[in-house]
Amino acid sequence: MTRVLYPGSFDPVHNGHLEIIETAAKLFDEVVVATMVNTAKDGVFDLDEREAMLQEATEHLRNVTVRMFAGLVVDLAAEIGADFILKGLRAVSDFENELQMAQMNNAASGIHTLFIPSASSSSFLASKFIRDFTRFGGDISKMVPASVARRMRERYG
Repeated sequence: MTRVLYPGSFDPVHNGHLEIIETAAKLFDEVVVATMVNTAKDGVFDLDEREAMLQEATEHLRNVTVRMFAGLVVDLAAEIGADFILKGLRAVSDFENELQMAQMNNAASGIHTLFIPSASSSSFLASKFIRDFTRFGGDISKMVPASVARRMRERYG
């Protein structure tokens, strides 16, 4: 059985994230999606809220579990017995950063990272843009799951 770990801040989860999760669910026996603390990003939702949004968004996928974690990705990967870390790529700029992180994680733990490119229809999606768009009254209903759109409207009014 192949278990992969898909870590991210998911603040909030959007349809690009879901595309990667759904693809991974088809490719691997078990997918663990972990919402993590990212000290480099300003968050809107706390870990509990992000975990709940991910659970709602992935409840249709039987081989996907969701959890939260504050620490190193490699520590969580070891804890759950992950065979691989999984990362989604939107653009070349993502690859440059993710490749360095993958190499660091591999050097520290021996675990390899696999990359799944997003479809061009969702490659523009980024949580920071979703947050900004919502903050100024934009309609994000086609960019995020319905439960996330509702929570974003509640948060920003």
